[in-house]
Amino acid sequence: MVNGKAAVVEEFVLHRIGENAADSVFSDYSAVLEGPEEQEFLRKLFLKPFATMVHTSEFIPDEMSKNVLHGLCTKVEEGEDLVLQSIAIAKQVIHAARNHSIKGGDLFVAKFNNVELGSAAYKAIGIYKFDNKEVFIESKVAGKSVGMKLKRGLGTVKPNNACLVVFTEGAYTLFTIDDHATADFWQKDLIGLRAKRDNVNSTSNLLELTKSFITQQLPQDFEIAKADQIDLLNRSVNYFKTNSEFDKGAFAQEVFQEERAIQSFNQFSDRYQSAHDVEIDDSFAISSHAVKKQARIFKSVLKLDKNFHIYIHGDRNKIEHGVDESGRKFYKIYYDQES
Repeated sequence: MVNGKAAVVEEFVLHRIGENAADSVFSDYSAVLEGPEEQEFLRKLFLKPFATMVHTSEFIPDEMSKNVLHGLCTKVEEGEDLVLQSIAIAKQVIHAARNHSIKGGDLFVAKFNNVELGSAAYKAIGIYKFDNKEVFIESKVAGKSVGMKLKRGLGTVKPNNACLVVFTEGAYTLFTIDDHATADFWQKDLIGLRAKRDNVNSTSNLLELTKSFITQQLPQDFEIAKADQIDLLNRSVNYFKTNSEFDKGAFAQEVFQEERAIQSFNQFSDRYQSAHDVEIDDSFAISSHAVKKQARIFKSVLKLDKNFHIYIHGDRNKIEHGVDESGRKFYKIYYDQES
C-alpha cells in the first residue's frame, strides 16, 4: 500500500524516551542525510515496515480539535520547525505512557516527501519507537591487521511502535505498528484513531465478511457441500479481481445467484457490520492492493481425511460428489489434460 521507493527523508530527529519521564533526553537538532546510500537506508528503516500494510486509519474526526498529536502533525505539514514539534511529540508519548508499563527506547520523528499512496505522492511524518537494538560487527583495517568490534544499533530491526501519518487531502491517512500489549498506549492514548472509511478498508472488510458468510453462516442455513463452498469463495475473489467497482446487488447475484442465498447474505452483512463496528458502502472502487492481500485467506483446498488434498480453482462442474453402495464417500473429477 505504501510505496517509499521514491520517497525522500527530508530530516529526522532522535530523542531518548526513559522509563521515567525524568530519564528522557530531548535533542535540539535534526539530522539531514542526503546521500543516496543514506537515503536508501533511511527508507528501509522508516518506510519498509509499512510496505505490505493495507488497513488504513484516521484521527477520530469528532476529537481532532482536542487531539494533541493531530495538531502537532498539522504544524509539521504547514512547515513549522520539526525539532520543536518532535520534542512536543516526544512529551506526548511520555504523557500517553504514564498509565502503562512501557519500556524506554529511542524515538525518531521523521519528515518525508514523495511518499506514494495509491497513485499519488504526498508529504508525511513518521513517529517510531525502538525498544531494542541489534548487534552488528564493525570491522576496521589498520596497516596489515584487521580488527573488529561488536556494537549495538539499528539496521534491520523493526520498530516496536510506529505511526506513519500521510498528509492526504481531507483526513490524513494513518498506518500504525504496535503489538497487543501496547495497543492501548499507542493507538488510543497517543494517536486516537479509528478505521478510515475508504475503498481500501471497504474492500478488505467485504472480503472478510464474504468469507465468514460462506464458511460459517451459509452451512447453517443450507445443506452445502464443501466443494460448493470453495466454488463460492473462488467466485467471490474472481469478482473482485475482474471488476474495478463493487456493486452489492451485482456481486450477490453473480456469486450466490439464488434468491434465498442472496437474502441470507444481505441479512448476515447487516449483522456483521454491527458486530464488528464497520460501515461498508453498497458501492465503492475496489482496491487491487487489498484484494491481493485478502485473497490469500480464501483457501481453495478440499481436505479429504488425511489422504488427499484437492485444489479447486476453476470449473465446479468438473467435480462430482457422491456415496457408493457401501456408504463410502467419493469425489469424481473430470479433466482434459494431465501434466
